[in-house]
Parts: sequence; C-alpha cells; structure tokens
Amino acid sequence: MERTLADRVREVLAVDADGFAQQAAQDAEVVKSLLRDGAFDNHRSVVGLEYEFYAAADGRWADEEATDCTLMRVPRRLFDLIDFEKELGLHNAEMTTSPQPFNGYGMAAQAAEVRSHLQNARDCTKAEGMRLVSDGIWTIPPAGETAREYLSDSVVDDGVRVAVNMSDAVRYHAMSNRIDPPMTVDAPHVDLEADTVMPESLITSIQPHYQMSRATDLPRHHTYALRIAGPLLALGVNAPFFPPDLYADGVDAGTILEDAYMEHRIAVFESVLNAGDAEKVTFPRDLGTVEQAVDRIAGDDVVVPMPVEGDGDRFDDQFPTFRAKHGTYWRWVRPVFGGATRSAANARIEFRPLPGQPTVSDTVAFLAAFAGLMEQLPRQGHPVDELDWAEAESNFYAAMREGLDADLRWITSDGERTTDIDELYDDLLGHASAGLQAAGCSEAAAEEYLAPLRYRVDERVTPASWKVDRVRSRVADGESFADAVTATKREYVHEQGATLLQGTFADWD
Repeated sequence: MERTLADRVREVLAVDADGFAQQAAQDAEVVKSLLRDGAFDNHRSVVGLEYEFYAAADGRWADEEATDCTLMRVPRRLFDLIDFEKELGLHNAEMTTSPQPFNGYGMAAQAAEVRSHLQNARDCTKAEGMRLVSDGIWTIPPAGETAREYLSDSVVDDGVRVAVNMSDAVRYHAMSNRIDPPMTVDAPHVDLEADTVMPESLITSIQPHYQMSRATDLPRHHTYALRIAGPLLALGVNAPFFPPDLYADGVDAGTILEDAYMEHRIAVFESVLNAGDAEKVTFPRDLGTVEQAVDRIAGDDVVVPMPVEGDGDRFDDQFPTFRAKHGTYWRWVRPVFGGATRSAANARIEFRPLPGQPTVSDTVAFLAAFAGLMEQLPRQGHPVDELDWAEAESNFYAAMREGLDADLRWITSDGERTTDIDELYDDLLGHASAGLQAAGCSEAAAEEYLAPLRYRVDERVTPASWKVDRVRSRVADGESFADAVTATKREYVHEQGATLLQGTFADWD
C-alpha cells in the first residue's frame, strides 16, 4: 500500500532528535577532518544562484480583470517540463543555476542560463494561463479565496496536521508538527496566525552563492558578507505590503504606509520559524575559524530530524546527517559544505537576505555585486571588516525597515567612517566592479552588470519605494488601501512582463 503524506510525516516525527543531533556532531568531525585534508579546496572561485518565483494568473481565461495576477497553484506535472524545483507553497517554483567558474564567461553563463530557463518556463506556463513572477511577496490571493484562508487552511490526518496548500515535501509538514502553534507573523499592523509554517510561503527570494578557492578563507569572506548585507539589502528591498486582508481591522491606510517595512520578507521568515525559544533565522555572529562554522551547524537547534540513509555514493554522503541538519540552519549569511564528488567538493557562502527582483538583469546585478565584493574585499584587505558586528547587524535591520532611507554606517577603503549614502555606494560598487574585473570580466561588462544598482543609488529608488509611492498616490486619489495595493501589484506584474528577460527596473519609469 502506498504511504500517504501523513504516513511519511509520521516517520520523520518518530526520528529520535537526540540521536540525530549526536550523529550530526559525529559527521561534523568528518567534515573537519576533510577540511584538514584540503578536500574542500579548489583552484578557482565559483558562483551560482537560487531563484524563487510565485505563479500568478495572466488573466487570459477570465472575462473580467478580477482574476488578473491572482495567485495560482502550479500543476505538479509542470515542474519536469520547466526544470524547476518545488518549494514550500503550491504556488512556488525555484530555479537553481549550474555552478560556474567566477570569470567573464562564467558570469555570462549564469545570466544566459537564467534567461534560457525562464523563457522555457514562460512558454510552458502560458498554456496554463499563468506566469511566474519575480518578486519579494505576493499580495493578491487566489481567485475566490482570501490570503488568510489560503495560508491557514489545514487538516488533521490521524494526528498529523497537513497544510492544504503546501507542497508534499515532508520536511515542511514535519516542521509544522514539531513547532508549537500558532505560527504568527510579527510585522506592523499584520494580524496572521496559522497552525503550520505556510505563512512563510508569502515570500520569495534570490540567493547568490560564492565558493572561495580555499575553505580556510571562509571566515574572512563570512565577515565581509555580514558587512555588505545591510547595504545590499537596502538596494534590493521589494516587500513593503502584505495581502490587504491580513492587516488588523481598524488600521487606516496612512498608518500602514507610515509604519511599513521596506522588506517584510525578513520579518516573515524570522517570526514564523523562530517560534518558541528557537533562534533558527538570525543575523549570525562573525566566525573565528572554518571549524567554528561546522560546529555551529552541528550544534544548531534540531527542528526536523530527518531520517538519513548513509550508504550513498556522493562525496557528501560521508556526512549525511550533517548535510540534512544544514537544511534547517537558516542564517541570513550561511556557510555551506558539500559536493557530489571529490572534485566538486566545496565550501561556500550562501547570501540569503535578498528578495526576488523585478527583472533578470536586476537579479544578475546582485549576483555580480556579491561575487565581485567577495572576490575583492578580502583580496584588498578592505577596512570595512573593522566595522563592529553590532553595527553590521544594525545596518541590516535598518535596511529592512527603511531601504535606502536607512542610516547605514560604512568604512571606506581609506579607513574613513561614513554615513553618506553616495560615499558608501561609490566605495561598495566600485569594489564590486574591481572584483568582477579581477575575476576576468572586462570593465565594460562589469559596469553593465552593476548598472541596475547604480541607477537605484542615483535615483534613490528601490522596487519597494516604487510600490509605496504608487499605493500612496492611489490612496490620495481616493482608492481604498486594498484596491491600491492590488492595482499596484498588477502594475508591477505587467511592467515585469515586458522587461523580465531583456529590460531592467530602470525601464519602468
């Protein structure tokens, strides 16, 4: 008899958490031994990208505008056709690029692969009357449903709670049954509780990866990644509004607009998955050694002790429980150790703060900026590593709240402290360009990659501020807050439809 989803979740819930943690600790010793042997070292830097989307109706099958851009569930059969992966919600889809050497050809290959996969996905999803949207948060629920209903709907099957609109990935459902409900979203004026982790499916992100050539250099790169997290997030903010029905009753539009964070994705992820005493999603502390990174992963709170089979033939099957535990080690800057083969074994930094962006060019701009900075700042010994960790953390959460209006602190290459936004980004993007050129990109190519970010600095505009300005204008013209948010999202999706593959966010004005 075929096992049900509840049966498979029950198997996971039966795994002994203490035994899982002990095995993860033993695996960590294997990883540290491999580190000492140089198994994770390579002769080159490598880049890659994870890119999340949500599906929305394109309005072709409806007689009225009401269903245009409403959230849609992706048919499961489509995933094989578009070569995307399932994510938490039935409306989610994720693309992962092939790792490429960090040089001019590798960066071009990353951009081309994203565009190629997206073009194929657009061709396939068009027949279903849907499009994949690159964004930070969805705000228009499925036709005929409220966002609250969609996110909170669940059933109990023989003692196992199953979220109706969650994918069949067992670990997500197991998380819902291990974390004590309710899962709440802690954001200004938002009133949402659920019995599962489905509220996390509100948000979508991009996650650039940078693999350093020597694993022992990981702590230094990690330090710099934490210092650039706030400034890069401030440029990328793209989630200022929730679906309107999730706001508390009686709060007026002016108050919501005044108090809105520019990047609510940070608050959603932290508040939903940091339930109880666990601190799973955090801005991590600096690392002293690469071994400390391994120990932090092994010692992290156990949420989902997945059953592990240790007889695989991958290189990282030498430490399968450690690898499984890493899957719930959610930090905004995350060390990764893995690889299918000995030659592909690597230590890398996964950069997780960034939401989905309006266009592919804007997405690639962040991959290029992150990789260029990871290449250049340690090489140069840039003094921003002397910025106190507490100031880097403050930058990060200030960027979450205020975007480019945040009071960010920086240390320039000549050692001068500054809060001037132009000085900060001139230094930061200048070093990103230098890193791209050091990796083999031409100066023209480096500047072309970074142009979407320079535009945002020059114009003091982000996707989040674009949305806020339009909602504010619509409300001033007499529209209700709910109608203004919905109309602005439709405008966003329609602008993206014309520019996703070849244009940039700068083309929207």
